[in-house]
Amino acid sequence: MRVTRLRWPQGRGWLQIGVHVGALFPLAKMIWDFWFEQLTVNPIQELTLRTGWHALVFLILSLACTPINTLFGWRQFLPLRKPLGLYAFMYAALHFLIFVGLDYGLDPELIWEATFEKRYALVGFSAFVILAALAITSTQGWQRRLRKNWKRLHRFVYLAGILVIVHFYMLVKADVRRPLAYGAVIVVLLLIRTPWVRKQVRKFRNQFSWTRKKGAVADGV
Repeated sequence: MRVTRLRWPQGRGWLQIGVHVGALFPLAKMIWDFWFEQLTVNPIQELTLRTGWHALVFLILSLACTPINTLFGWRQFLPLRKPLGLYAFMYAALHFLIFVGLDYGLDPELIWEATFEKRYALVGFSAFVILAALAITSTQGWQRRLRKNWKRLHRFVYLAGILVIVHFYMLVKADVRRPLAYGAVIVVLLLIRTPWVRKQVRKFRNQFSWTRKKGAVADGV
């Protein structure tokens, strides 16, 4: 039986525009605050925190697109995975550049020491390497070259998400509620993608569709 999809009130074009506007606005706000000296007393730390947080948010939004389609049948969200993922990488790259450029002055010795001797930095760097690999191979050309391995490679996005949460958790130290909350969201999104859960969701949607159809027929009698 064909699954009935719930209708989303907006078209795909508006969703794409909304993603680009929503993703670029935080960058414009950071540039504005930096230019007019409206950051905190520690602007480098503030920019590091903002870029890291936005990278995490857009990564989670990218991971949420497929589960949204699984739960509600809203296929309009599937094309948003790539731009959201690329924006997550963009903010992660800015986060990394601020870390190595502004915070450590591009000093190779200091960067090496900070990256490989501090566990939170090593975890964050590992997540960045994964996101960089996924961004580079996000094109159709790489998809053709890698074939079946392309999907296997891009499943590492969940590992990147987990590493980002661990990185966040190590940085916060005291109040760990936010990283744990984001981590719980990623775990839920991962569970929705498992074959058993997807099967149960499809079964429920089929039953819901049949019930609605039966009710409509009864009302028409």
